[in-house]
Amino acid sequence: MKRAWWKEAVIYQIYPRSFMDSNGDGIGDLKGITSKLDYLQYLGIDVIWLSPVYKSPNDDNGYDISDYQDIMDEFGTMEDFDEMLAAAHERGIRIVMDLVVNHTSDEHRWFVESRKSKDNPYRDYYIWHAGRDAQTPPNNWGSCFSGPAWQYDEETDMYYLHLFSKKQPDLNWDNPKVRKEVFDMMTWWCDKGIDGFRMDVISMISKTEEMPDGEVHGLYGDFSPYCVHGPNVHRYLREMNEKVLSRYDIMTVGETSGVTTEQAKQYAGEDTHELNMVFQFEHVEWDGPGKYGKWTDERLPLTTLKKIMSRWQTELYGKAWNSLFWDNHDQPRAVSSFGDDRPQYREASAKMLATCLHMQQGTPYIYQGEELGMTNYPFQNPAEFRDIESINAYREWCIDGPVSHEDFWPCIIFKSRDNARTPVQWDTSEHAGFTTGTPWIAVNPNYREINARAETADPDSVFHYYKKLIGLRKEHPIIVYGKYEPLLEDSEELFVYTRTLDGEKLLVVCSFCDHETSFTIPDPFVGAPCIISNMGNNYDSAQMTLKPYEAFVLKK
Repeated sequence: MKRAWWKEAVIYQIYPRSFMDSNGDGIGDLKGITSKLDYLQYLGIDVIWLSPVYKSPNDDNGYDISDYQDIMDEFGTMEDFDEMLAAAHERGIRIVMDLVVNHTSDEHRWFVESRKSKDNPYRDYYIWHAGRDAQTPPNNWGSCFSGPAWQYDEETDMYYLHLFSKKQPDLNWDNPKVRKEVFDMMTWWCDKGIDGFRMDVISMISKTEEMPDGEVHGLYGDFSPYCVHGPNVHRYLREMNEKVLSRYDIMTVGETSGVTTEQAKQYAGEDTHELNMVFQFEHVEWDGPGKYGKWTDERLPLTTLKKIMSRWQTELYGKAWNSLFWDNHDQPRAVSSFGDDRPQYREASAKMLATCLHMQQGTPYIYQGEELGMTNYPFQNPAEFRDIESINAYREWCIDGPVSHEDFWPCIIFKSRDNARTPVQWDTSEHAGFTTGTPWIAVNPNYREINARAETADPDSVFHYYKKLIGLRKEHPIIVYGKYEPLLEDSEELFVYTRTLDGEKLLVVCSFCDHETSFTIPDPFVGAPCIISNMGNNYDSAQMTLKPYEAFVLKK
């Protein structure tokens, strides 16, 4: 297996708006990030994935970009960015930018021109279609943020496609001028010295020429057969690789919702010349007994979780590279989704989840605050939401739709993206030390118990457990490159697997339940040294009783 720095790295995602505010306006910024680089260096991470910091009107918190080569006013200036980049590099930390090129803001100069007339030079930078009639869009597709995926524009009496917000028109990647604009912009950032790209919804950049009605799920038709993993997506990514990516020592990861293992081998195969790795979302977008589309309060059964994660481990091994994550800016908090955020179990389950993920094969991602065991926010009413997806969904399903508040509320507070977007909890001062002003979104009230100052001072904290896991990864190549094999696949309580490399072997045991469980250590591992445990137990005997959410790793 080929070795690479990005395979051996641990990546930390920063959502700048909620990370650290340096000027008291209640919004995190670039200077705030710079001020916390020593904290990240102490944690031991190698790479920062920076969610969008480009100029944006913030309809979707920066994922609607109006200028790819300028900085959002609330976040600072390009000089602030250059200072942050240099300070990170001085500490041995690389910076990966969020590349959002499936769509732009409707305030981007390309779209401002595009909507002026049908013969404007920028018209074909976007996807325009005539409606079926004066009141009917070209088809029944729904957008990811509720409502139709088409917006009528009076200026030219046509509709434009937006798979997300109506302020996020989709670019037409079939136009070679669009591709050149994107590649030139990427080259500009690479020449500035950044270390790679996380590519937002990159599997959506190629659409089919035909755009028929989609199968109706919920209130609208499904666009995915026509807009996801489209006919030219791999050709365009190979072109991107040839024109830009292959010319720099950078890391790339593509957001590819709905991707299969076979498709992932194409996107991120060792020799396909596209991307280094992809994000797959099968374990967080589980199509189980959901109530209202993605909105559900159902937990993923452990056997299902293991089946999903084990398949990605085994089927990509030696062929493509895995990305490992529990949560990000689009998902609720890991300890609330997969662990147990009740006070008596939060810390143990947070450490257990970290063990389970970081001992698997692939590059691990830590979302800001995950290393502290931050939890979902206790929302009380819809007025507390700031996320466009949550706001629109509540309106569509409850206010304008058929579902009662009582039925929908448990689902939206469990899955809302705003759970991940509350400010990082730095200390016990007002607003958790995030800002001296009024935060743009409320701080979780449990910051007095869960915060970075307390955890960096406590050697038994979730923070120090993550720090130890990161250190072990740098010390033991088996954690990065070892072959994965699942055990106890039918257990609804324990997630157990081995890793093997060059005569070495790891046994990873993680309890996903809130009660004691019996476990028999396999013969080869009885008496083997324990390299990490969240309980500090003795693992010399074959027969043992695991405590709730206990996790340990033996190495022989």
